[in-house]
Amino acid sequence: MIDTLLDWISLLVRWTHVIAGIAWIGSSFYFIALDAGLQRNARLDPRVKGEAWQVHGGGFYNIQKFSVAPEFMPEHLTWFKWEAYGTWIFGFVLLVLTYYLNPSVYLIDPAVMNIDAADAIPASVASLVIGWFLYDLMCRSWFGRTTARLAISGFMLFLVATYGYTHVFSGRGAFIQVGALVGTIMAANVLIVIIPGQRKVVAALLAGQQPDPIHGQVAKQRSIHNNYLTLPVVFTMLSNHYSFTYSSPRWSWLILACIFIASFLVRHWFNTMHAGAKPDWRLWPAAAVPVICAIGLGVLSQPRVSVADAGAAPVTFADAKQIVDQRCHVCHAAKPQFPGFAEAPKGVMFDTPAQIKRQAPQIMAQAVKTHTMPLGNVTEITDAERAQLGSWIVAGSKLD
Repeated sequence: MIDTLLDWISLLVRWTHVIAGIAWIGSSFYFIALDAGLQRNARLDPRVKGEAWQVHGGGFYNIQKFSVAPEFMPEHLTWFKWEAYGTWIFGFVLLVLTYYLNPSVYLIDPAVMNIDAADAIPASVASLVIGWFLYDLMCRSWFGRTTARLAISGFMLFLVATYGYTHVFSGRGAFIQVGALVGTIMAANVLIVIIPGQRKVVAALLAGQQPDPIHGQVAKQRSIHNNYLTLPVVFTMLSNHYSFTYSSPRWSWLILACIFIASFLVRHWFNTMHAGAKPDWRLWPAAAVPVICAIGLGVLSQPRVSVADAGAAPVTFADAKQIVDQRCHVCHAAKPQFPGFAEAPKGVMFDTPAQIKRQAPQIMAQAVKTHTMPLGNVTEITDAERAQLGSWIVAGSKLD
């Protein structure tokens, strides 16, 4: 009963997190494109940077952007902030429900580092705070005065963080930790930099003063950063469903770095196109290069399929079933015995011989090839047992 309730809570939190994320990313894409496409008009107020005419939903919209602010404060002003706050809040709750409440399953892998949950969880939280302060310090320092220098430095920060995470947490935990770090930086940009700056502009207008243009300039810089980070953070969320992305013990950090580079290039193509520049189609093949590198690293870094020695006795179904019953069935059953699971993960069950045979390809992929199952190797399956499972599957997954 309690496990089922927790699953429902997790589902609803995840649903809300995704919905808020869609709203946040959508507004980021829209406003960056809107800002890039503004056209100057000499007939408008000199303080108006530009305007855009758009058509949607059967109507026409005329949008103007003031370089600093208008002379007066309108009666109704829409603030775009709760999309960011909601995404981070529910994302962090999801991080707690999935990873912090079950650290031995999702967050910790003794094969990577034998770290206690009492140390892993504080390290996870602390890294988010430290990561934000390092990023913010770079933006505020002389690094932030040059876009290219700041971009390279920021990428190096994420690269170091990713490398560190993959050497402390499980592969899956490391990738979601990178996503949490990027999401924290993006949300903190809104909460600590963008919104406070906009509030200072509003306060100056209400006081009859001329607002300082620096607030708008800094807000735009951080908004652009958030825009370029959207695609990588979405990838880290999706990667949890594809173990081949994070299962490489040696190169997973580099695989994620390649995806970051490809994402930045793709986002840059859209942003320059919205700015009215001639689309540089070379960015697409350029983005394909790191993706191909990521795929290549993923393929080459997969361990050789474990099978029993050629001279060993054939592995029977009874042998394979004994391993599955001992190492896998505790979770993958109609009624799982492992704490925290109300139902079999992804509906995969090994209750009957037919189910085991049907799931043989998944056993090969998850337990033999990538070693991502059992999660965190909580059931302590041995390499010899993986080899036996591999031999049984290679021989045809026969039940007799």
